[in-house]
Amino acid sequence: MADEAKAKGNAAFSSGDYAAAVRHFSDAIALSPDNHVLYSNRSASYASLKKYSDALADAKKTVELKPDWSKGYSRLGAAHLGLSQYDDAIAAYKKGLEIDPNNEPLKYGLADAQAAASRARSAPANPFGDAFSGPEMWARLTADPTTRVYLQQPDFVKMMQDIQKDPNKLNLYLKDQRVMQAIGVLLNVKIRTPTDDADMPESSSPSPSPSPSPSPSERKRAAEAEPPRQPEPEPEPEPMDLSEEEKDKKLRKAEAQKQKEAGNAAYKKKDFDTAIHYYSKALELDDEDISYLTNRAAVYLEMGKYEECIKDCDKAVERGRELRSDFKMIARALTRKGTALVKMAKSSKDFEPAIETFQKALTEHRNPDTLKKLNEAEKAKKDLEQQEYFDPNLADEEREKGNEYFKQQKYPEAVRHYTESLRRNPKDPRTYSNRAACYTKLGAMPEGLKDAEKCIELDPTFVKGYTRKGAVQFFMKEYDKALETYKEGLKHDPNNQELLDGIGRCVQQINKASRGDLSPEELKERQAKAMQDPEIQNILQDPVMRQSWFCMQVLVDFQENPKAAQEHTKNPMVMNKIQKLISAGIVQMR
Repeated sequence: MADEAKAKGNAAFSSGDYAAAVRHFSDAIALSPDNHVLYSNRSASYASLKKYSDALADAKKTVELKPDWSKGYSRLGAAHLGLSQYDDAIAAYKKGLEIDPNNEPLKYGLADAQAAASRARSAPANPFGDAFSGPEMWARLTADPTTRVYLQQPDFVKMMQDIQKDPNKLNLYLKDQRVMQAIGVLLNVKIRTPTDDADMPESSSPSPSPSPSPSPSERKRAAEAEPPRQPEPEPEPEPMDLSEEEKDKKLRKAEAQKQKEAGNAAYKKKDFDTAIHYYSKALELDDEDISYLTNRAAVYLEMGKYEECIKDCDKAVERGRELRSDFKMIARALTRKGTALVKMAKSSKDFEPAIETFQKALTEHRNPDTLKKLNEAEKAKKDLEQQEYFDPNLADEEREKGNEYFKQQKYPEAVRHYTESLRRNPKDPRTYSNRAACYTKLGAMPEGLKDAEKCIELDPTFVKGYTRKGAVQFFMKEYDKALETYKEGLKHDPNNQELLDGIGRCVQQINKASRGDLSPEELKERQAKAMQDPEIQNILQDPVMRQSWFCMQVLVDFQENPKAAQEHTKNPMVMNKIQKLISAGIVQMR
């Protein structure tokens, strides 16, 4: 199946196995060659493998199959960008934005393409080539297991963003070993860092016993450690003095963190006004950390100021995308917005934007708490829809229409009106009883039984429910169960003739089985049906019955030795189970 191959491709892509993703998407394309999504996914896989020509071919096919799908142009732009075809990339991204002007990935792609084109035209030669340009940088860092871990560290991401915007800032961060490791990944070279030797444990004090001959590696280390010939230190870039603006920015960030900590402390004490003050002050000092917005949104949520909460969440999402913040932070802002929308909901339609917001949050980060909130919102919406649709008067009108169709023997039409009646008033046992009668006429016994049982559940004293249930069970040839149902109904109306007649029909059928008056075909059918009944299966597997069967020969006695069988009738439990087996045709009296 194409869907199965596509799912495997998605899983492989998510795990970073892009070659396997290409194989699976190719299998899916072979099964569904006109599916534009499959070409789009394979294009992304090829791009991750740096096979931009293949990525471009698939992107063009995507656009050909679905010219009004904005994501196809995102793939097209990325492929052109990977091939350094900057003008074509810009054109592709602009075409996609004509279709979807608010598409964030297209906006980012266009900005990257324009920046790359500008650098190519005016920037001096860069010794690192395009290592830091475009989305390829992030793809390479994500693919490498070492730098992938660094991408979870905000300070590392910030440094790489600074370098990407201005490669001349690289000198500022060369002392950071993570940056050196990233350069090695981007340039596909091995860069030896001090940590390579620093991880080696120190040797213990020498033993007086003779030492074995040093290994080549030990001789090499000893030679390197000889004091007479100190290696000349590699020249380091001269430290750059921070400008007054950069110094001020650094101080403001530090002060913003202090304000945030003060806000957190106030929040824990439920001093919400003070918390708002501190978070607002942090925002004034530093607008590049969206946690100040999400924290203030959380305070507004606690205070019941839902509109303010939503505004802060929207700002956090917008600013977070500009800064390429951690996707978990974006998801957190969306979840809080969804929670505020739920709090404000007064009708079933009000839950729709909340549900949509939770779904967006889950696409950013699949958090169990968000998923729980989504499920609760969907359930609340459904419950409210039922309440809004509730109208007993209209329900009665629909039930009467159903009754008219029933009298005309137009059972499908009757079922339709009874169903609409139940949507308007799902607590009316009469409607369930009437629909059960319709289902019985249509031969839909399981549906009829379910309606009859619901009728009894809603009103255990409504005798009609027992007659409906007993009739369904009788038609299903479950005579012993039908007999029990009719008897249960007589507890509420001992003189009900319909119930009494039902009992008479059941007893007649049960006696017919016990006397052996069934034809071979009827007996075979009844026994086969009985063996599928869980109650009959439990009786046959019951330890007491198994003991009776094999040791006391209860069943044999009932069939072959009536005098001995009289002894077994003294045990009510055994006798009741034997009676069920007789009714089911498993045991016959002779």
